Amino acid sequence: MQTNNEPIKLTAFSHGAGCGCKISPQILDTILKSNTPKKHHPLLLVGNESRDDAAVFDWQNGEAVISTTDFFMPIVDDPFDFGKIAATNAISDIYAMGGTPLMAIAILGWPIEKLAPEIAAQVLEGGRAACAEAGIPLAGGHSIDSPEPIFGLAVTGKVKKEELKQNDTATEGCILYLTKPLGVGILTTGQKRGIVSEGDLGRAVKQMSTLNSFGAHLGPLSYVKSLTDVTGFGLFGHLVEMADGSGLSAKIDFESLPLLPNIAFYLDQKCFPGGTSRNLASYGHRLSDEINERQQYIGADPQTSGGLLIAVEAEHTAEFESFASSHGLELSPIGELTKAKDKAIYLA
Repeated sequence: MQTNNEPIKLTAFSHGAGCGCKISPQILDTILKSNTPKKHHPLLLVGNESRDDAAVFDWQNGEAVISTTDFFMPIVDDPFDFGKIAATNAISDIYAMGGTPLMAIAILGWPIEKLAPEIAAQVLEGGRAACAEAGIPLAGGHSIDSPEPIFGLAVTGKVKKEELKQNDTATEGCILYLTKPLGVGILTTGQKRGIVSEGDLGRAVKQMSTLNSFGAHLGPLSYVKSLTDVTGFGLFGHLVEMADGSGLSAKIDFESLPLLPNIAFYLDQKCFPGGTSRNLASYGHRLSDEINERQQYIGADPQTSGGLLIAVEAEHTAEFESFASSHGLELSPIGELTKAKDKAIYLA
């Protein structure tokens, strides 16, 4: 058993990392397929049909409750950082619906014969820190003995019904914004290979630990037509969901995409996670042929606790960018949504 006094390398105890553990969209379609007749629940505003970020239930008082869960295996070696990143990632689903989180319940799987319980305690401390930053209690949870370390949260939130944001409600001509740089999966793969610099990894950890609380401020903005967060399916995967769900296609300006520093170097070293290949196997046929291999590796890179993908009416972009700036975010367009074409995503 690795004790709390020995150097900890949590990523050595898991076969996957962070949101790169997610089952690919293609396999998920098979898992979710059901012949059981669907029962209509009139108060269920959002279920799993739209592949949205969370389920939403009508409270019948002008508000709705948002419910979500997210958990994964270690993406970093430090247990506190792992707990904080996993919790931040789970809370993000509430913000991605334009909502406000209320409370969280912890999900913990721990290999008790391999890792000391004191290390698990540090993971939970990281989760508590993220919840404290979000202003919510970590109110309880459930734990099991498992072959690999797992941590995450089930989170409950709320939103006014008229301010609910979804991933399939964009309109033609909307301009796209992304609130966090891409490249987390590439950098953390470099970490597992022992070639990532301390500074590059530190920037990735800081980004993954940063709440997407900006999403709670987007609910009242009627010109924000669609919203989601970018996680395990990568930018392309979540954009395909947004475009398909809205009956549109998307154009991406790769020169405008925000990227974490030195991503080009790590791509030259063939640092991309297995989740990238699984993502491309699932939706690569939905990408225009003009998108080259390097661009595919960036767009399909699994993001853990990634940024918000926001679709804004074109006539309100200046107003939106000013609003984002007032909340500490300097955002620029990364593309736009167009009339539906043969493919889901094209280059601008």
